[in-house]
This record gives sequence, structure tokens and C-alpha cells, in this order.
Amino acid sequence: MISNKKLLIFIFFMTKSVFAELVIDVQGVSQPTPIAIVPFGFQVNSSIVPLDISSVIKSDLLRSGRFLPIDVSDMLQKPTDGADIYFDDWTVLGVEAVVIGKLIQGRQSDAYILQFQLFDTFRRKQLIGFRMPATSSTLRAAAHRAADMIYEELTGIKGVFGTRVAYVTAKKQLDGLLYSLIVSDQDGENDNVLMESKNPIMSPAWSPDSRQLAYVSFEGSKSSIFVQTLRSGNRFQVSNKPGVNGAPAFSPDGRKLVITLGGINGNLDIYVLDIVSRRTKRITTHRAIDTEGTWSPDGQYIYFMSDRSGGPQIYRVLAEGGSPERVTFEGSYNARPRLSPDGTRIAMVHNDSGKYRIAVMNLDRKDLLVLSSGRQDESPSFAPNSDILIYATRQGGDGVLETVSSDGLIRQKMASGQGDVREPVWSPFPIF
Repeated sequence: MISNKKLLIFIFFMTKSVFAELVIDVQGVSQPTPIAIVPFGFQVNSSIVPLDISSVIKSDLLRSGRFLPIDVSDMLQKPTDGADIYFDDWTVLGVEAVVIGKLIQGRQSDAYILQFQLFDTFRRKQLIGFRMPATSSTLRAAAHRAADMIYEELTGIKGVFGTRVAYVTAKKQLDGLLYSLIVSDQDGENDNVLMESKNPIMSPAWSPDSRQLAYVSFEGSKSSIFVQTLRSGNRFQVSNKPGVNGAPAFSPDGRKLVITLGGINGNLDIYVLDIVSRRTKRITTHRAIDTEGTWSPDGQYIYFMSDRSGGPQIYRVLAEGGSPERVTFEGSYNARPRLSPDGTRIAMVHNDSGKYRIAVMNLDRKDLLVLSSGRQDESPSFAPNSDILIYATRQGGDGVLETVSSDGLIRQKMASGQGDVREPVWSPFPIF
């Protein structure tokens, strides 16, 4: 029989075959709010419209699970200017909010102005009126930003449509697997292969400014930790010590990484690595496996998984070192801790009656809420608004990604259609 420690080491190194584009399907929604996204008008100098702005906004709000846009065929009017809105035409349809707008050609051939307005049909008033510049290459980002503003106005929760997701894939080829580190918009569009290798790639982690990713690569048949800049593609190795180099996570100031190191004897401990100097500081010193470190948003604590109590549980320790304290007590297995950006909750993989599912614990009340319903759910990551999580699960033998609201009421499946997808991590908010 495999011991707990050997099993944990095996899980730490285990990789799965993964590859595919993401196709998003909203799985469960309770009483979404009916709204209307009216087709935008276009004042452009070409017969070719660069992007259907209203379609992007509609898709964003529909995927949130909180809104149900009505069909264009059901609209009694299609205004593009606020002065042309007749509120009775919308209230009779039960529509609570209307979005209208237009794309206007600027003085230059590749310059545009995106204009949109949001109206409350029952109060008969404008909630948002906004104009933003864009180019053909930034129109989709501008549409996501508009959707974020609309979402926040209607829900009070900051939108995440303008954020990105990183994940690992591995495509079957004649000579083995081709692993890829991919970054895409949160809706699966604009996917970009950041790095490819015949060797496994694991544990991607975003920098706080969303401009870099740290990850583990097994180039040369040994684990090493790299940091790569997204815009330039430049990367540099930050840790290649003998034995295990794994599980990187950026500190809130972006200057350090918490990592897992283990010498040739295989014992894993938590270290803090200064990215510039490459100096490391050992944080835990225990014969148990200590791994999967992550920072609290204020940078004061490091949370990690350890089997020092006989099974995987979550602990925390001061970032400068000290005596770890146990955080989780419910159940025999709690691993892969990830803190919500607002610091109020911790997500984890929790053994729920023999099934590995995503759970969230409120750090003040210590109550545990199981959010997912699969059998092998893993790798939870909070969206930057702390309201949604993304994680990996399995369906029919294939790996897929799912998102779930932090209350468990809204779930989406991000299916690939071509195989497994693993190790998702949600980016911070973009810096404009």
C-alpha cells in the first residue's frame, strides 16, 4: 500500500494530458435578471464592421449567470441614442435594464469611439453614459470594459470580463506529448501560447500586475521555476536547486515567490525566494510534506498544505517564519489553499465523502461550503473580485474547466471538446 507521504509526492509530480480551446456553457442559474442589449449602431467609414460590440457585451453578461438578455427579435425598438428610448416598450417585456450604444469612426482610419448608455427601465433613468477610445486591436477589450461597468452598476460587484486566465495543456503527438502554457481572455478568446515544451509544465501563477507568470518546467528532466513576461515572451530561471522546485506563488508586492523545495531525499518544505537576488529563506522545517504555499493578500502570512497531522490539512505561518498554526479541521483532506483577494475566504480541495471537491471556508466564521459537484475537482483560483472561482474537473474522461460563484449558485463549464485542460489560474485586474 502507498503511504500518505509517497502518495502526496506522486500527486505533486503527476501531470495529465491536456489540450483544447475553451467553449463556455452556463450550467446553472437561478432567476437571472431580464435585460436588453440593443444592437449597437455603427458610424464607420467602411462597410466592414471591425467588431460586433453588443454581441461581446451580451455574451459577457449572459455568461455571468445573473442576467438573461432577450432576443433581438423580441425587441419592440432598437434605439442607438438615449433620446429615442420609449421605456414602456421595455417594461411591457419585463426588461429591467437596457444597454444601447454606437461605434463611431475617429479621424484616423484605425481610431474609434465606443459610446454606450445603460438605462433602468422601471425608474426611467440613465445609470451610465460613457465614451472610450479604441483601435481595432483593443475593441474587444473596450467591449469587456463596458460590460464590467454595466455589471458593477447593476450588481454592486466589480466585473471580471476584462481579465485573463492561464492554464496548461498537453497535446498528443506521435513522439509524445507537447505541453503548452496558454493565456486567454476569461471568455476563452484571444488564446495565446506563451510557452511550449516536450516536458511537463505545471503550477502557473500570475504576478500582481498581471504582466508575468511564474511556472514549473521539467526541461532537462528536472524541475525548475521560471518567470516569464507576457508582452515580450522573455523568461528567466529563478530556481533550479537539486530535487524538487515547485508550486510558485507571487507575493503581493511582486518581489518574492513562495516556493516548494525538496532536496534529493524528497522532503518538501516552504521557502521564500527573492526574485532579484535569488536568495531563499526556509520557512518550514518539518519531516512532513509542506507544499502549495500561497500568500495572504496583506503579505503577512503564508498558507500551505502539510500532512504533519497525519493527512493533508491547511496551515498558515508568518511570512517571516515562525510556528505554523493549523487552519482547517473539517474532514480528513484539505489541500491546494488559495486566498480570496479580499482576504475573507480560503478555497481548497476538500475530500467530501470520497470525492475531491472545491470548498470555501470563511476565515472568520470557520464554516466550510462545498461548491463543486465532481469527483476529481482540483486547482481552485479566485477571480480578482473574490466572487467567482475557476477550477479543473473531469467529464466523461476529459478534463474541463468550470467556474462557480462563491455562494455556489451559478456554475459555468468551460469545455474544450478535444481532451483535458488543467491548472487554471485567474489573473488580477488589468492595469490600464
